[in-house]
Amino acid sequence: MVENNGLSDNGGGRARILIVGAGFAGFACARELEKRLGPDDAEILLVSPTDYLLYSPLLPEVAAGAMDPRHVAVPLHGRLKRTRVVPGYAARVDLEARTLTVAPPDEPASGTRREVGWDRLVLAPGSVTRTFPIPGLEEKARGFKTLAEALYLRDHILEQLDLADASDDEAERRARLTFVVVGAGYSGTEFAAQAQLFAKKAINNYPSLRPGEMRWLLVDIAPRVLPELGEHLGEISLQVLGERGIGIRLGTSRESATEEGLTLSDGSFVPTRTLVWCAGVAASPLVSTLGLPLDRGRLVVDEYLSVAGRSDVFAVGDCAAVPDLTRSGEIPPPTAQHAVRQGKTAARNIAASLGRGWRGPYRHNDLGLVVDLGGKEAAAKPLGIGLSGWWLRSSPAPTTSTLSPRRPSG
Repeated sequence: MVENNGLSDNGGGRARILIVGAGFAGFACARELEKRLGPDDAEILLVSPTDYLLYSPLLPEVAAGAMDPRHVAVPLHGRLKRTRVVPGYAARVDLEARTLTVAPPDEPASGTRREVGWDRLVLAPGSVTRTFPIPGLEEKARGFKTLAEALYLRDHILEQLDLADASDDEAERRARLTFVVVGAGYSGTEFAAQAQLFAKKAINNYPSLRPGEMRWLLVDIAPRVLPELGEHLGEISLQVLGERGIGIRLGTSRESATEEGLTLSDGSFVPTRTLVWCAGVAASPLVSTLGLPLDRGRLVVDEYLSVAGRSDVFAVGDCAAVPDLTRSGEIPPPTAQHAVRQGKTAARNIAASLGRGWRGPYRHNDLGLVVDLGGKEAAAKPLGIGLSGWWLRSSPAPTTSTLSPRRPSG
């Protein structure tokens, strides 16, 4: 059943701007539109299944119990003054009729869907965890992209310590004290670094368990950890993790996952009850339903963030293949740093399309990145200078003149 609930009427003399997604890109776009357009210029609607912006770069700290969850959830109603939040998921986009069907967050418990009209559409639905056809993966692996998943993993680690402590079976104890993280990019490396310190401290509360019994393993098909940092800082990060006792398996993929453990491509079997999946992201499935041109699964847009062939539709963030003019049109990675800047640029160009200001292309001025390795350790590349350690000791500068953004958005 579809109802309009007063949201399908585009009348009233004002343009209606509809933003899909309240991640970094959608949130930044809404805030910038509020600054550039007055109440009489346009009505701004934001469709989101949650009433907050998740500050995802700090999810590892939440999973490790180092940060309160409320500190990484920015309330939409508290920060957006004139934007109307429409709770729900974007279920269907009709580009010709200029309408969006919104499914409620609790569907199918609630069968009522809304139909929302628009004059300008901003697609910022973000991304989902990327998976592969690996036997047992979807059933056994735990994602690490949402606040709920971060909280689950924190409780799961403690539960494994509880169950290991209560078990008299040596094999079961060993499996429960083995934690495997797949993906040695930002999310996976930071989670492994933070969570291992958290578990190492927590295990001291169990007299029958010894820290030496616990095993952490970071697995990736890539040849090194944190490739975005460059070879030198990647090696330093690898050394820091190794000194902590985290095992690293590079150039290794996953063959299958079962209740008992994980089989790797080198033929080894790792008994474990914990498999954390941080092997990248893919654009929201919504974009593949639009019938619009895609580039590696992301919507093709021009330098003004307009979708190919549609001057009234914009796409930003993880779902958009935005050409980076500072890198000869190269498509940038799906990071929060790009998403925020793209959201602001889209707002500027939307306002220009409504007669307020001038439009401009997206140009990314990258200031650098930081990777938190837990405790007092970190690695960074501010302004092209490689730094690491507690005091961020200097290391040789990379050969490129621009830096990669810090973390994936979403």
